[in-house]
Amino acid sequence: MDGFRIPLGQWVETGVDWIKDNLEGLLDVISLVVRTLVEGLTSLLVDTPFVVVIVVAALISWLVRSWQLAVGTAVTFVLLVGLDLWEPAMQTLALVLVAAVVAVVIAIPLGIWSARNTTVRAILKPVLDFMQTMPAFVYLIPAIVFFSIGVVPGLVATVIFALPPGVRLTELGIRGVDSETVEAGQAFGAKPGQILRGIQLPLALPTIMAGVNQVIMLALSMAVIAGMAGADGLGKMVVEAISTVNIGKGVEAGLGVVIIAVFLDRVTAALGNPAEYRSSLLGVLARRRDVRRNDAAEAAREAAAEAERQKASPRRGAPA
Repeated sequence: MDGFRIPLGQWVETGVDWIKDNLEGLLDVISLVVRTLVEGLTSLLVDTPFVVVIVVAALISWLVRSWQLAVGTAVTFVLLVGLDLWEPAMQTLALVLVAAVVAVVIAIPLGIWSARNTTVRAILKPVLDFMQTMPAFVYLIPAIVFFSIGVVPGLVATVIFALPPGVRLTELGIRGVDSETVEAGQAFGAKPGQILRGIQLPLALPTIMAGVNQVIMLALSMAVIAGMAGADGLGKMVVEAISTVNIGKGVEAGLGVVIIAVFLDRVTAALGNPAEYRSSLLGVLARRRDVRRNDAAEAAREAAAEAERQKASPRRGAPA
């Protein structure tokens, strides 16, 4: 076996060089779009007064989860300001949100397609296994070759790393819908698109949202690796702390990542099962709406019963 070696690395390097030489225009467009999205959202978050951002984040927490989470969000975000981590935290939040949106936009259609087509499922399964088990650092190498140093290679590597759970859980949710419910829709003449929009997607929503939650968490876990590629934010601070053995700076930056992670995790988890959180603002409004509907229905029933009694009773003055 001496001298026997499969030159897989050389083949991959040749393919990367070919893509860089022949698809330079496409790579430039991707780089421009990604950089514009991330920098635009970062500017919006950083330039907006931090009080406004904290209030909006707390209202979102109360809207979908509970007032307790709203208070916790406000307190922890004020802690970010106190630690002088506000700007890097908003840079990280912008990177994670853009990466998560891109990953979800790709993952959900792929998951639906995979759930409805066995051939696509058979092709996607090994690809997703490869993407999910490949060390995340490896994605940075071709990303940096394609897009140079900066936020773009970090985001591209983040999207690739965070994509698989979104596809898998979307497929699982669609395939987990009760077949009898789907057959009932078909019996009433519903087309495949109508069944997907009206039956499968609503019933699979909790599982799909669990996939979105996992996408966001994996995207946030890539913040440090994106920092190695030159992306600004808390990840870059962690990398700097590692290179200078600055324990305090590393702990502060890590705490910032934890605060952002907890906020995103709790909010996205609540979106998947909104009925479970009765103390949320949406839950309170839904209960009040149900009470009003029940009162209106009860009043209508009483009015109908009174009308029936009046019809059944003899008219005044009529002979017995």
